[in-house]
Parts: sequence; structure tokens; C-alpha cells
Amino acid sequence: MPTTPPPPGFATLAIHAGAAPDPATGARITPIYQTSAYVFNSVDHAASLFGLESFGNIYTRIGNPTQAVLEQRIAALEGGTAALAVASGHAAQLLVFHTLMETGDQFVAARQLYGGSVNQFNHAFKKFGWEVAWADGTDPESFERAITPKTRALFCESIANPGGVMIDIAAIGKIAKKHGLPFIVDNTLASPYLCQPKQHGADIIVHSMTKFLGGHGNSIGGVIVDCGTFDWLKAKHRYKTLVEPNPSYNGMTLGETFGNFAFAIACRVMGLRDLGPAIAPFNAFLILTGIETLPLRMEKHCANTLAVAGHLAKHPKVAWVNYAGLASNKDNAIQKRLAPKGAGAVFTFGLKGGYAAGVSLVSNVKLFSHLANIGDTRSLIIHPASTTHRQLTDAQRIAAGAGPDVVRLSIGIEDAADIIGDLDQALAG
Repeated sequence: MPTTPPPPGFATLAIHAGAAPDPATGARITPIYQTSAYVFNSVDHAASLFGLESFGNIYTRIGNPTQAVLEQRIAALEGGTAALAVASGHAAQLLVFHTLMETGDQFVAARQLYGGSVNQFNHAFKKFGWEVAWADGTDPESFERAITPKTRALFCESIANPGGVMIDIAAIGKIAKKHGLPFIVDNTLASPYLCQPKQHGADIIVHSMTKFLGGHGNSIGGVIVDCGTFDWLKAKHRYKTLVEPNPSYNGMTLGETFGNFAFAIACRVMGLRDLGPAIAPFNAFLILTGIETLPLRMEKHCANTLAVAGHLAKHPKVAWVNYAGLASNKDNAIQKRLAPKGAGAVFTFGLKGGYAAGVSLVSNVKLFSHLANIGDTRSLIIHPASTTHRQLTDAQRIAAGAGPDVVRLSIGIEDAADIIGDLDQALAG
């Protein structure tokens, strides 16, 4: 009697999900469809596409065949029902909240976030009339205390940037479910290889694909994953974009028509269509190529990072090291529960010499690259207080884990001994 084969493993999905040989040429690698628009089969075909009665290509601002393979692959890796690839991680966040929020609405976010997100939430979003309430990602109950009748979502990172703090997303997810709110998790630092937020209560996942998904520092992109777990039609609050008749589509109610992937559709046909942060086909191609080696890279990233963090923890010029992968770290138990394959490649440490020592270190490294990025094959270093978090107040920097003594490392996949040797020589300078 035939048996049902088991589902494909992660590494298999990372290579094959969403892809097939090109039907026109037989090309095995997904082509770069470098076109702005697509020919319709007929007037009726065009009408069905514009009316959302059938799926297909209209204009690359809304979708592209190379992009479609990328979206299907990431949705498969995260266990979601659908995904939408866009121009950057910031664009992904913009489209998520544009779909969820109305003027005067509020969302609750962990204050342990990438500095650019703090700035986006505090300032740029205010122009839309969206308000953020800040919670402590290390204290899940602080999310519950911040919820008001105006709250429409909860947001955090699975591993916080820059501090490398492992957030208990399972606990926050339970609070979101209790209050009938969608839970959004930025999974950039962990990648789906280390952590799958859907398994811990996330309804929407975002990534900066610029980082570990692409992995080579050569392209910018963002992605939204619809986990298909939130019932918009039965939600406590009315998410108008999803539950009200849409005048752009002859009164169609997106939540009714598209069910468990309605959020991804709404982000595409209402957000991406009108705001326009489309991903370039070439960037989609490069990120697709990067994802093929994601499991191999993440294993090496994590092994190297554990070795580097352990070395720095014993260095006489280092005051502290915050890496959840260390057995002595306060987040180690959370890491083992939520991301058992590893704690990622990004962490922070503090220098006894404070701000001046941090500036000196980034000025003296040779193997490390001093730049504002993470998730590259190369090892990267930055002093957040003087760069990525410079726009914040001193209090905000400290709250975000970017105080004056903090240095952030993104450990690459070079030989661990060479990475450690470069840090040692720079600290000795």
C-alpha cells in the first residue's frame, strides 16, 4: 500500500520551494524577468486580473515572476500561507501597518528594536496618525499593560537588534491572542532556519531580506509573511482594509474572498499598488540565490559566533558580553526553547573604556568591515551610539541596548581563529 511521503526538509525547501524549470527555455535557475509590464491574452483576461478574479502578472510594481518564486519560497520556509516581497525591510513594515491601521490607532512595540525602526515608529508613522506605545521586550506582561482600546497590533523582533536579546515571543503571542490582536514578529536576525515565529503565536512575520536571507550584502529587500492564523472577519476590532467592501475592486471584501491569505493580498493590492515600494527583479534573483545556502550559512554563523562571544567574555578589556548562546546568558533558556539550533550571528558587548574605546576598536579592525549592515558572509562591526542609533536620545539608546560602550558584531563565515585574531589585535591597539 503506498505511503504518503514526509514533507520536504528545510534545506530542500530552501533550494526548491516555489521554483521549477522555466517552461519557455528549460532554464533550471529562476530567470530574472526584467520587464515592467506583461501582455494580456485578451480583454477579458485583463479585466479578470484587474478585478482580482484571477491571478497573474500585470505590472512589476505589483508583482513579477522572479519575485513570485521568492515569495513562495519564504512562505514555505516560515510555514505561512502567502508572502509579499518588497523593496526593503522598512517598506515591509510600512505596508503591514498601512494595512492594519487607521488614523488615531495605536500599536504596542518592544523598545528593543533596530534604531531605524524606532525612528520610523516614533516619527514617520506619526504623519499617518499612527501611534506607538513602547513595551519592554524582556517583560512580556508590559505588552499587556500597554494595550488600550486603540491598540491594533503587537510588534517585536525574535532576536532584538542590536542587543542580540532573545525575546520570549511565545509569551507575547499568548497575550496577543488573549486580546484578539494580530502579533507581528520581525524574524530578520534569527531567519526561519533558527526560529519560526508562527509556531509561537505570530500572525504576521517580516524580514529585512537584506540580511541573512540574502546573506551576501549585495541586495536590499523586505518581505511580509501572512501566517494565515488571524481571523479578520471575527476580530474584536474592525480592520477596515480587510473587512469592509473595497471600492477599488467593485465592493469586494478581501477578508471574505481570500480567507487565510487575505492579509498578504491586501498588502499587495492596497499597499504595494498605491505606495509603490516594489522590489527589483534582480534583487529578488540575488536573494533567491542566497536562500539556497541559508541553512549551511546559519550553522557556520552560529558556530563562529559562539566561539567569538566566548573568547570576548574572557578578554580583560571587555566589561560584558550579551549573547544568548552562552550558557551564562540570562536568555539562554529562552534561546534553547525558541531557537534550539542557535542564537544567531549578531551580538553586543561592552568595552571598559566606554565610547572612546568603541570608536578606537572599529577604527583598528582589519578583517572586520565597519559598516551599517548585518547578516553578511563577512564579519561586520559597528558602534551603534555613533552611527545606527545616533538619532536617538541617550535614554532611548540605552533602552534599545545601544549605550555608549556598546559594540555590535555580525559574525561572518570566515575561519573563527581569524575573526578572533582581528579583534585581539584591534583591542590591543
